[in-house]
Amino acid sequence: KLCEGILNILEKDTKTSCQVACLEALRILSRDKKVLVPVTTKRNMQILMRLAKLDAVEDPLERVSEFPVIVEALKCLCNIIFNSAVAQKLSLELNLAAMLCNLLEKCKDQQFVDDIKCFDLRLLFLLSLLHTDIRSQLRQELQGVQVLTQALESSLSVRWIEEYKAAEDRDRPPLSLQETDCAIEALKALFNVTLDSWNVHSKNESHQFRYMAAILRHCLLTSGPTEDKTEELHSNAINLLSNVPISCLDVLISPSSQEETDIKYNGMNMRAIQILLDFMEKRIDKGSSYRESLTPVLSLLTECCRTHRNIRKFIKAQVLPPLRDVSNRPEVGTTVRNKLVRLMTHVDLGVKQIAAEFLFVLCKERVDSLLKYTGYGNAAGLLAARGLLAGGRGDHWYSDDEDTDTEEYKSAKPNINLITGHLEEPMPNPMDEMTEEQKEYEAMKLVNMFDKLSRDELIKPMGVRPDGTMAPLEEAVSQYHTDKQDSSDSD
Repeated sequence: KLCEGILNILEKDTKTSCQVACLEALRILSRDKKVLVPVTTKRNMQILMRLAKLDAVEDPLERVSEFPVIVEALKCLCNIIFNSAVAQKLSLELNLAAMLCNLLEKCKDQQFVDDIKCFDLRLLFLLSLLHTDIRSQLRQELQGVQVLTQALESSLSVRWIEEYKAAEDRDRPPLSLQETDCAIEALKALFNVTLDSWNVHSKNESHQFRYMAAILRHCLLTSGPTEDKTEELHSNAINLLSNVPISCLDVLISPSSQEETDIKYNGMNMRAIQILLDFMEKRIDKGSSYRESLTPVLSLLTECCRTHRNIRKFIKAQVLPPLRDVSNRPEVGTTVRNKLVRLMTHVDLGVKQIAAEFLFVLCKERVDSLLKYTGYGNAAGLLAARGLLAGGRGDHWYSDDEDTDTEEYKSAKPNINLITGHLEEPMPNPMDEMTEEQKEYEAMKLVNMFDKLSRDELIKPMGVRPDGTMAPLEEAVSQYHTDKQDSSDSD
């Protein structure tokens, strides 16, 4: 009854202060799903849309006194659409997404509209998240990618010096809280609209995504008002970069001038890549929620390294520098390599796989190179999954630049334990002082233990086929014998 009464008042032309008070009350009430039934009707949704200036297609935003009403109406719509499936369906019928895009256009060149713009973008994010038809409408009919990209660009105040290169101003003050919030909402909405866009089909699409990637690079180089807000901004930028076709990510690096940056490699500006690396290490150090917080940046870096040679070589120089000290296990220590190797045996399968894949790509998908940096024990899971337990390399082609081993590594190499990946002191052989009968007894004891575990189906002995994949031991052994007979010369 209270909701109905409020909406009846809002339908009439009342004073601005009265409208704001009613909308504030409705916003609080709309957090409760139980009271939303009377609100989620076509008539009541249209009342809120009128107050949010969504039905006024031609009217510009002129009267600043109306802005608080528009903001509160948008907040109410955000709550209602988030909490009501009926409202989500009505929003498609009422063409709400098109009206929001139109309101966003009105906000483009005006001052004092950051709050309106922020909640407009938040509503677009919610619609594109909760209704797949609206996501398709935004992408195909409403030029949502272009509209949202322009909103992101204006929030970040990007200044272009070349086609895909924004000016880097280190003395520029951090973004305000409102600017940061607008940018974050635009990034989240763009993420939804650009899902499944890994493949580019036209020159125009390629330009659009390169333009977006250049803005995202600028976003990575930008700071928010606080450390937490900066991390949130960069996290959403990384999520969106994961949707950008990999061929368009070359704009993350660009030819570097002497005064521009001190982070460069092979004449290219690597500042954005360094920020991605620092972000990855920071997320590893947090030690929790790896699947949500770490896998996006690791996946992005892996694909960048797989496709762009300069990025791979720059990252490898920092993550896998030439080995010198091999006295400790690869997973022991505080370097980025140590941290990533520890993740290779993480309990979460997705985290384990992406960490191993990242290191494998840095090693140009060469098994011998990966084992040198990680040890066989840490790499076994990846090698088994890729059918590379017998050695070799992955399917992807890489340039032929070779790794150079340090003198320290070369001298220590003969004594490195291949399983653990570190230098071990020679251990005394416990069988040296045994008689032949004792050796035979211990061997049979071990065989019987394995036989019992196998018969009770507690373990299943496996072997490696000649092609590097796993198989039950009997099958693997018989295949080796067959291959050996086939390859031997007959008299």
